[in-house]
Amino acid sequence: MSKICQITGKKAMVGNNVSHSKRRTKRTFEVNLFTKKFYYVEQGCWISLKLSASGLRTINKLGLDAALTRAVEKGYCDWKDIKVLA
Repeated sequence: MSKICQITGKKAMVGNNVSHSKRRTKRTFEVNLFTKKFYYVEQGCWISLKLSASGLRTINKLGLDAALTRAVEKGYCDWKDIKVLA
C-alpha cells in the first residue's frame, strides 16, 4: 500500500528545495504516517490502520466507527482495504 492516510486521504506533496542562490530542485513533502492498531467495538475485532497524525486526531474527535464511515464515503479507503488482525 502506498503512503496515503486511510482516514484523511493525505498523501505526499511536491515542492522545491530552494538554495541560497535561489536555485530550485524538486523534492517531496512526505506525510507523517504510522501504523496503529485499534479495537473495533462494532465488529468485535482488532484492525490495523495506516494513518497520519491528523487522522489520529480525527479518530479521537469523532470515534473510530464514524471516522471509518466518513473515510469510506469520501473514497479515502475501502472496507476491504482495512486490515483485520486475528
